[in-house]
Amino acid sequence: MDRAASGALVTGIEREMQESLLETGAFAGVEDIYEKVLAGERLNREDGMRLYETDNLLALGFMANLVRERINGSNAYFVKNYYLNYSNICELDCKFCSFYRKEGEDGAFLMSLDQIFETVRADKENITEMHMVGGLHNGLPYDYYLNLLRGIKKIDPRIHIKAFTAVEIDFFARLYGLSIEKVLLDLKEAGLDAMPGGGAEIFSERVRAKMFADKIGADQWIHVIKTAHKVGIPSNATMLYGHMERVDERVDHLIRLREVQDETKGFFAFIPLAYHPHMEDSTQWATGIDNLKSIAVSRLMLDNFPHIKAYWISMGPKVAQISLGFGADDLDGTVRDERVFRMAGASTETALTKKQLVKLIKDAGRIPIERDALYHTLESFA
Repeated sequence: MDRAASGALVTGIEREMQESLLETGAFAGVEDIYEKVLAGERLNREDGMRLYETDNLLALGFMANLVRERINGSNAYFVKNYYLNYSNICELDCKFCSFYRKEGEDGAFLMSLDQIFETVRADKENITEMHMVGGLHNGLPYDYYLNLLRGIKKIDPRIHIKAFTAVEIDFFARLYGLSIEKVLLDLKEAGLDAMPGGGAEIFSERVRAKMFADKIGADQWIHVIKTAHKVGIPSNATMLYGHMERVDERVDHLIRLREVQDETKGFFAFIPLAYHPHMEDSTQWATGIDNLKSIAVSRLMLDNFPHIKAYWISMGPKVAQISLGFGADDLDGTVRDERVFRMAGASTETALTKKQLVKLIKDAGRIPIERDALYHTLESFA
C-alpha cells in the first residue's frame, strides 16, 4: 500500500501516540504487523495467517480501522438496491447450496420477463441498483438474458444493473457456444453495468472437490473476472468462509484477489460472506468473532481495494454495525427480496429501510452516505 493509495500516514504527534500504545502491550503478538500498518507496508501471507490466528481482537480492529480511515475517512456507505433472483433452477449440485432446485422440484422457480419487469416498474423509484443472479438453467434461450437487461433499462435507464456471477458467465459461454469475451460484450451492450462477486466461494481445490466439484475453479473464475474488467465491466469480489476451509486457504484467497486487483484495478469492493449451513445440527457456522476477523483481515490484506463491505444479510445488522469499527466502510444497502441466504436459513431481517441504515451507521459513530452503484455520493447525513 503506497501513500497515494492509503492517504496520509501518521503524523509526528500521532506517531508518539502509537508508540505509547505499543509500550502498553496493546498489540501483544502483532507488534511487527502493527509497525507495517503504520508505515503503509503491504502485508504478506505469514502476516495474514497471524492476523486470523490472533486472539487480540481489539488490536486487529484498531489496525483495520487505521487503514479504513486512511482510505474512506469516517464515511459509511449504503445503496437502495433490489436483489432479484430470476431462477433457482440449476444444473449443478453444490453440497453447500440451499438455494438451487432441479426443474420440477418443490420450491423451483423461474420468473418470466414480464414478471420481472412488473416488479421493477412497481418499485423503480426505490431502486438505484438491481442486483441479479440465478441458477444455471440450461433451458433458457440466450435472448432471455439480453432482453432482461434491455427491458430494465427501458423502464428506467438510470437503474444500475449488477448481474451474473463469473460462474453464470462461464455457463452462458459453454451453453451457447460463445467466447467469454463475446458474452460479456453482448451483455454490456444490452445494459449490464457491473458484476457481483459471487461464485468465487474459496480458492481451494481441496474444498472445491468436496463441496462444489462441478463449479468452475479459481483459475476460470479469475479468467472471467479479468476479461470483464478488460472490456470495461467492473465487479465486486467475495469469499465464503466458516465451512471447511483452513486459515491458510482464506489468506491465499485474499492474496490472489489482491494480485488480480494489482493487474486490472477493476474491483469495487470485497465482501466476506459467512457460510449458513442448512443442517440444523451442523457445527459449521461462522461466529461473530469470525465475522469481525474476516472484515478486519480483509481490510488489512486487500490494501488496493477501495471498499470492504459488511453484508448484513449474512452476518446480521448488529455485527455489521460493529464491523464499521473493524475495517468495513459499506453496509451494502436495503437488499430487498434477497433469497439465496434466506433459503440457506438466514434469520436476519428481509430488508432494511433507508432510515434504519442511517441509524445503524450514525450509532456506530460514522457518517452515513447514500451512494450510487459507483460510490458517488447521492446524499450525506453528516
